[in-house]
Amino acid sequence: MSVTAAQGFVASGVTAGIRPSGKPDVAVVRSLPRAVGAALWTTNRVEAAPVTVSKRHLAVAEPQAVLINAGVANAATGDQGEADAVASAEALAQELGLETEEILVLSTGVIGVRLPVDKVLAGGRAAAAQLSPDGGAAAASAILTTDSGPKVAVVASGGFTVGGMAKGAGMIHPRLATMLVVITTDYPLAAGEAGVFLRPAVAQTFNRISVDGDCSTNDAVVLLANGASAAARDDAVFADALGEVCTDLARQIVADGEGATVVLEIGVTGAASGAEAEAIARRIATSPLVKTAAFGHDPNWGRVLAAAGSAPYDDGFARLETGRLTVAFGGVAVFAAGAPTGAVPDSSGTVCRIDLDLGLGDGAAGYLASDLTYDYVRINAEYTT
Repeated sequence: MSVTAAQGFVASGVTAGIRPSGKPDVAVVRSLPRAVGAALWTTNRVEAAPVTVSKRHLAVAEPQAVLINAGVANAATGDQGEADAVASAEALAQELGLETEEILVLSTGVIGVRLPVDKVLAGGRAAAAQLSPDGGAAAASAILTTDSGPKVAVVASGGFTVGGMAKGAGMIHPRLATMLVVITTDYPLAAGEAGVFLRPAVAQTFNRISVDGDCSTNDAVVLLANGASAAARDDAVFADALGEVCTDLARQIVADGEGATVVLEIGVTGAASGAEAEAIARRIATSPLVKTAAFGHDPNWGRVLAAAGSAPYDDGFARLETGRLTVAFGGVAVFAAGAPTGAVPDSSGTVCRIDLDLGLGDGAAGYLASDLTYDYVRINAEYTT
């Protein structure tokens, strides 16, 4: 049920003819009780029109519904792109009896192509008419592009529920990861509180994944909360549940990376600072040499060392002393105290765990990444042709 698992939420997914494949391509998620919400957006300076418009809406109103289209990103489309995004929100607002500013619009697909606004408007009308508590699965399917299938997660805890859906398989790298995520909850939050919980959850999950090192123009993570569960406030339990949903969805995105066959789990401990640990983990996760070695099931720890030692940080590189460094593949130390151990780990599985202990301090961070395969190149070489 994903985004409709929490009480008071309805959703739908329809085919509007935007995608040439004829697959579903327009989704709507709505809270029936009044909701509060927040969103985090791509930091790419080439900001898609729906991001610009939705930011504007969020600045003046609490979001009550989200309209998503797949197939066209409506990015790099100028003033017309913004006008099309606004028109989409206006039309859905009329259908739902809401204010335009209470609608967030998200788009994903090819950059530089004008939104087929007539199809989006028709899709929005159809989706509005089909909204249902059972519509979560249809919505999760309608937002996909190169994904192999829907990505959903649900956690029930403390008398409330958190549910989410995501799309994303390529152009995945923070901040954020082409990734769209909608999370709903019936936990009671006051105006202004949703972002307080969303920011740290995203920082530890969606901002620590990488498929190809490219940051999208359209990335968004939206949280809607309507309090319909009437659960007693326990913010620590809610934060854990939200983090669990984000973690689950983030891992699904990496595992479904375009052409991916191996998930890289990278852990860095003993760094001089937490920020430097994250910088080193990110550098390893985005190294083409590390990722291609993972594809070949080659425990080439030399590539890991080289990446770790060249992690950009504070106008230089993150601190690292080779003589204190330990590197392990799947729990087997292959490099310790400045020298190879001679051990040869088994790297034949679909998960490759790489741990580094820098021996410098208490800084720690983790990252998830996918391998880099022939299929990734094929998919992206033919993306618009």
